[in-house]
Amino acid sequence: MGSINRYIVRTTLVAFLIVLVSLTALIWVTQALRDIDIMTSQGQTILVFIGLTGLIIPLLVLVIAPIALVIAAAHILNKLSTDSEIIVMNSAGMSPWRLFRGFLIVSIMVSLLVTAISAYLAPKGLRMLHEWLTEVHANVVANIVQPGRFTVIEQGVTLYIRSRERNGQLTGIFLDDQRNPQQGVTVLAQSGEVIENKEGTFLVLSKGNMQRHEAGRRDPKMVSFDRYGFDLSQYVGGPAAIKYGIRERYLWQLLFPDTKEPMYIEQPGQFRAELHDRLMAPLYPIAFVVIAFAYLGAPRTNRQSRAMSLLGAVGGVALLRLIGFASIVFGANQPWMLSLQYVALALTFGLGLYVISNGLILEPPAFIANIFDALGRRLSRRFASD
Repeated sequence: MGSINRYIVRTTLVAFLIVLVSLTALIWVTQALRDIDIMTSQGQTILVFIGLTGLIIPLLVLVIAPIALVIAAAHILNKLSTDSEIIVMNSAGMSPWRLFRGFLIVSIMVSLLVTAISAYLAPKGLRMLHEWLTEVHANVVANIVQPGRFTVIEQGVTLYIRSRERNGQLTGIFLDDQRNPQQGVTVLAQSGEVIENKEGTFLVLSKGNMQRHEAGRRDPKMVSFDRYGFDLSQYVGGPAAIKYGIRERYLWQLLFPDTKEPMYIEQPGQFRAELHDRLMAPLYPIAFVVIAFAYLGAPRTNRQSRAMSLLGAVGGVALLRLIGFASIVFGANQPWMLSLQYVALALTFGLGLYVISNGLILEPPAFIANIFDALGRRLSRRFASD
């Protein structure tokens, strides 16, 4: 690798990392704020909150990395053109393909990163998030029910505790169970504790009374008790009870799915679409760089505007990704639609590499350029008059 390619690789990687970290952090914050109730309503610490929301970062990187790469490549190409470096290198006999080699190296590196995230890291993060959320919700009394607040732990079931002692004992317990429309149950108890055994998880209440409200009867039936157990097992999840979604499957699980699994039997098209999306993901960073270089990599004088070329590169990247998304969405029900992204990528590589190898300059038709120039002049005059 020559010094020029090392320079391009270094500057493009730095720009890519800056854009990637910035966009990922921005989107992560917006996503994390949607889950702020983990702290406010479920009594979790900020470390748990950061840990939980941080598990979606690999998935965000998977989506953002190709976009960050094309932004970085466009920035570096524009910088090289503004400083007339592309013109100097072209005058010195350097072919466009040799200049493109540095960007290709970076795109392959990003492609390998996307491959690792798509095949393992993103599904692993989603699995850990699923398991951790299950663990957070597992102990309802310890994590959801807060002293002094009425908490609906399920539709029709409301629980209130006055206080929680350091030894874990609960005091001043109110439990209202209205799931059965024929008979509602209200329980008041002085104290209680959560007990786990091989039979399940139970809220054992001490010294209280139970009121049964039967439909059609005005007065409830009241029963006093010394100890009463309320089954919490239905609110307790665990690894054995977790059913992983399609996006939480590793790549090899999509390649060789269990054909007897109920989810696969119900949604074979979703498995197929997700598999093709994972297989195509590593190709998008390279395709995006090919588009960006095809539009912006040719030498231009200062009189030749690069704005239209930049707009064309953005439009090409957006169109290619839109075709990919549409192919995956509609391909779940129409398998032939999955081939559209393969055709689009093949055309991108074929036409893009042809333009790069021959040093062609991609420019919009003259009438489009004239329209934008006229619009620009009109806006300039309007702002000048204001």
